Amino acid sequence: MDLALPNAQELWFLPLGGTGEIGMNMNLYGHSQSWLMVDCGATFQSPLNPDDDNRPGAKLHDVVAPDPSFIENRKDSLCGLVLTHAHEDHIGAVTALWPSLGCPIYATAFTAEVLKRKFYQKGRYENLPIVIIEQNTTLDIGPFTVSWLDITHSLPEPQAIKITTALGSIFHTADWKIDSQPVIGKPFNRDIFKNMAADNIIAMVCDSTNALKPGYSRSEKACEKGLGNIISRAKGRVVVSCFASNVARLITLVKIANNSNRYAALFGRSLENMVSVARRCGYWPDDLKLTHRRHIGYLPPHEVMIIATGSQGEPRAGLAKLAANEHRDCDLDEGDTVIFSSIVIPGNEKPIANIVSKLKSRNIEVFQSEHCDEVIHASGHPNQGDLHDMYQFVKPQIAIPVHGEAEHMRANAEVAKAAGVTKQLLGKNGDLFILRQNVSIKRNYVSSGRIAIEN
Repeated sequence: MDLALPNAQELWFLPLGGTGEIGMNMNLYGHSQSWLMVDCGATFQSPLNPDDDNRPGAKLHDVVAPDPSFIENRKDSLCGLVLTHAHEDHIGAVTALWPSLGCPIYATAFTAEVLKRKFYQKGRYENLPIVIIEQNTTLDIGPFTVSWLDITHSLPEPQAIKITTALGSIFHTADWKIDSQPVIGKPFNRDIFKNMAADNIIAMVCDSTNALKPGYSRSEKACEKGLGNIISRAKGRVVVSCFASNVARLITLVKIANNSNRYAALFGRSLENMVSVARRCGYWPDDLKLTHRRHIGYLPPHEVMIIATGSQGEPRAGLAKLAANEHRDCDLDEGDTVIFSSIVIPGNEKPIANIVSKLKSRNIEVFQSEHCDEVIHASGHPNQGDLHDMYQFVKPQIAIPVHGEAEHMRANAEVAKAAGVTKQLLGKNGDLFILRQNVSIKRNYVSSGRIAIEN
């Protein structure tokens, strides 16, 4: 008998990535000789040894994913891969790892479209077992009954997951926040999660990214006023850099451009691809107009808005080329404005600072969300207020913080305790969380390394 397979009286949670770190989310749920995988993500420009994450001079790899060896060796017991949303830290490793897993993939239409394009770029586009799930659907996958639940995040169709077994249910939040004005999709619906309290949820496996921040996460709608104020005051060109997957932010920016007599252009393939996916899935308003980037360099500066990739200082991205005055489609001049409609992801401080220094040395005005009086970025993750409310809505027996470094997860556990959750389990990748019958953690149950993926 394989001791790494749970029996019918056991219910397990086993994170292989994303617990004790931000990025590379890969989670396994085990019950009755079967496993269910939730998300299969990657991270970028990272070392293979987690201890080297912040060490100067460590060798970095372009794309890094969790080591899937444990589940690859048990792929016959893997019922399926459930994808919660289309961010790279949740789907970025699927095209590389799925061929060795071979299981069905479950995703909503937007996430499925993003994933299909990734497979197409890899030269594979036939016979993919992608099952497109309607939002708020419930489906049996092996011994697991999976319910997709609408939640609010920073891209279309984010889903939380309720996993029900014969032994009880687990609530996997994935990435989320409480947003009453999300720009895309429906507002956060508290009733969905309040109703779960009657289900006597065994464990809530919860996003910890912003657990150190007090209060509530800002609404995505709040960015429209702040960005609009800065752009309305700008005399020359405006360049805004943001995460390509944040379709709501892209819609807000193009709307501001159209309303302020500026032509908006996209600098970056990932931006162009995401807008194309949004159009195909019906999320891009027909009246929002974009201008081809090849035309933008010929227009008067005060009529130009450029939305560029590279908010994290990526050296080959559009913003880095503009900062170095090396972009083939447009030059920046003194008096132009650059807005970072993003946060600094830990580890990217130095490359971002280098770009900011280059821009300021040319007398280009720079706005960064961390130092700006206006609201120019809204996180997609829950602050302490959001977390406290969700724990009180769902009333789980156990809180399991994930999606964060150790300090974030400890803070999440403290919020859960204050919200009345009597038991908090803190672990890391490779630890086995036994949720039925006797609640416990087996430390270092599985080797949980990292692997480099060829881009």
